[in-house]
Amino acid sequence: MGTGGGAGPVETGREAYARGDWRTAYTSLGAAGPSSLAVDDLEALARSAWWLGLVKENLELSEEVFHRRRAASSPEAAAMTALELGLQWVLRGDVTVGSGWVSRARRILRDVPEGPAHGYLHYLEAAVELEFAGVLSRPAYPEQLQDMGRRFGEPALVSLGLVLSGLANLRAGSTDVGFAELDEAMLPVLADRVPLVWVGDIYCTVIHLCHELADYRRMLAWTAATERWCARVGNEVMYSGVCRVHRLELMSIEGGWDEVEPRIEQESEQLAVRNVWAAGEGFYQLGELRRLRGDPTGARTAYDRAESLGIDPQPGRTLLDFAAGRSEQAWSALSSSLGSRHRIGRVRLLPAGVEIALATGRTAQADALAAELETVAGQCASPGFEAWAASARGMVLLSRRRPAGALEALERAARFYRSIGARHDLGRVLLWQGSALEELGRGESARRSVAAAEAIFRELGAAPVAVRHRAASAPGGLTAREVEVLGAVAAGSSNRDVAAQLFISEKTVGRHLANIFVKIGVSSRTAAAAWAHDHGLARLGSGAIR
Repeated sequence: MGTGGGAGPVETGREAYARGDWRTAYTSLGAAGPSSLAVDDLEALARSAWWLGLVKENLELSEEVFHRRRAASSPEAAAMTALELGLQWVLRGDVTVGSGWVSRARRILRDVPEGPAHGYLHYLEAAVELEFAGVLSRPAYPEQLQDMGRRFGEPALVSLGLVLSGLANLRAGSTDVGFAELDEAMLPVLADRVPLVWVGDIYCTVIHLCHELADYRRMLAWTAATERWCARVGNEVMYSGVCRVHRLELMSIEGGWDEVEPRIEQESEQLAVRNVWAAGEGFYQLGELRRLRGDPTGARTAYDRAESLGIDPQPGRTLLDFAAGRSEQAWSALSSSLGSRHRIGRVRLLPAGVEIALATGRTAQADALAAELETVAGQCASPGFEAWAASARGMVLLSRRRPAGALEALERAARFYRSIGARHDLGRVLLWQGSALEELGRGESARRSVAAAEAIFRELGAAPVAVRHRAASAPGGLTAREVEVLGAVAAGSSNRDVAAQLFISEKTVGRHLANIFVKIGVSSRTAAAAWAHDHGLARLGSGAIR
């Protein structure tokens, strides 16, 4: 490095940068004056700003580094700066500007003999392609990167090649092979042989994919590994904030919503100018919490914020419409989202698709979506996908009046949700189990299953679900199921529609109505509906089991 201006602060800044003390490095090098710094010192100042979360300052300083290196006829170094700028703009959410910097690097490298910078270019192009298309158009890239790393003595390229191969295999369903490659890719990282900015991208990418695959145990393990890395490199802001959002996502699965809701909003907002993808996921999770807690207005606000950060807020936004009785609108929106997603990206939408398809009488479509979910779950060996598939199959079997098969499928899902402490998902499965048990004539077991679900919802604060299944204080001595049936009838549903919504037979609906008429002292559906409106039960029963 050059001497820059003023040996004192420059030397102090260099030493601080070498040991990962980003704040001292930024303060000392900045005090020397950016215009007086040699280009390597200016780069250290720019990267220190990045690690401190000073995104605007980092981008401005990095652009100055790029222009100086171009002027000094250092094309490969200039290309590397352009690639890092491209990565940083993509993380910030501006793919257009990021792609512009990648294109600039590509043009520079056309006239440069093949070297390490070409490998980083290939990695960034392929990583973006995998994220948005789900597949690699050039399958040979991972092996080419590893070969370049060995030829040029650049361990980082070997690592990045393994990362690409691992991600591609995971998306293709070869889960064991993919995660084995990712584990191997971390060996150069642990030996401090990969530039820090690329390490952070690796960790974030893998955690995101674990979440996408509903592999929550691995997501927890990689989040913990990232936290250890953050502590080791002295990262005060950037990736520590990403980890906190992921931790809160995992916490919300188990409960503690009163604590998670304000924290995930705050952390996501702070992260929005640094890593929009992680921030967007955080806002989507916030929307989910609000939706499940009966706050549709707050949920839409959070979903809108997630969308503004590049995250498609589905199926949450569609489920809001579904819960509000706009079933056809919900089906249309979900179908549109399914059509725009790649194979793995579709999976998260499929359980909601099955439920909405059944509620709107699209039995064949529900069966097809459940079958697709089962196929992908089997290929990916994802315990989360397998639980979603079992839940979906249980719903389909209930709609076909096959309660024994439904109960078996739902119990498989329940075992997984119990094992990871996913309480709200478990509560939903218990409700469906209650319907299956009721169809099998096991009334007492059905009541216990529904009561267990109610207890979970009450503890979580999932008010809308808890209210729909609360029977203790229902007027007229009606049971929880009778409240649901009466509410659906009051909303204008036929016996056939009620049966489809609640996964019971029309005969069972008729029996419930006969009991309801006797309990409330009426003799017609019209009178029963009027009674339901007078006693506030139309709202409680409508849109049952969301």
